[in-house]
Amino acid sequence: MKIYTVDAFTDTLFGGNPAAVCPLNKWLTDEMMQKIAFENNLAETAFIVQEQEGYRIRWFTPATEVELCGHATLASAHVFFNHLKIETDTIIFNSLSGPLAVTKNGALLTLNFPADVFQNIEQTQKLRNCFSIKPVEILKGKTDYMFVFNKQKNIENIAPKYDAIAQLTDARGVIITAPGNEVDFVSRFFAPQSGINEDPVTGSAHTTLTPYWSKNLNKTKFNALQLSERKGKLHCELLNNRVLISGQAVTYMIGDIQL
Repeated sequence: MKIYTVDAFTDTLFGGNPAAVCPLNKWLTDEMMQKIAFENNLAETAFIVQEQEGYRIRWFTPATEVELCGHATLASAHVFFNHLKIETDTIIFNSLSGPLAVTKNGALLTLNFPADVFQNIEQTQKLRNCFSIKPVEILKGKTDYMFVFNKQKNIENIAPKYDAIAQLTDARGVIITAPGNEVDFVSRFFAPQSGINEDPVTGSAHTTLTPYWSKNLNKTKFNALQLSERKGKLHCELLNNRVLISGQAVTYMIGDIQL
């Protein structure tokens, strides 16, 4: 079976977040898809099958299946537009999070994702133990915690305590964020409980970040930067209860899996 590796949310090879994309004729077993994701050892591997109602996408980390993934969806759309040559500028993937549209406009790909719903929560000692710096506030969304800090340098210099973060088993991971120096906001994402200590660029986290910063900055369009070692550039827009997340992607590798 064919496999593609794509760097997402970057216009430069070896930047952004790499994802594996596996278009299938029919579904493999969950066990086999999990084994392939573990073997790939990337943050996400996307599997796509064309069903009667359209394309269905599923995402696996090396440890588990997840309900939503931005960068692997962007990577999958890149494969369909550029390698499988589908004759449309918009592809819709059915998923555990509902229909997800990706639109092509030149080199830019735009995800249309549901906005997260979140609330402020108490800063318990268990949560404070996760990082070396105390946050301004902590919020909890559908799948992730979000810690908010004052300055970009807090995000750059923070020391994550992975053992403590891994104990937050009621969440996929933890987003940290602050106002940016040259962009609207910056972030990082940690998910040792999902098999990823730090994710290079997390599109789905911006379904939480975008509505939060829209409320706090009183605007709807943003330039964002994820401050991992590889770094990721995203353009985000809040549109009612949806978030548009745009970026570019670059193919790294095309190969075959021998099963």
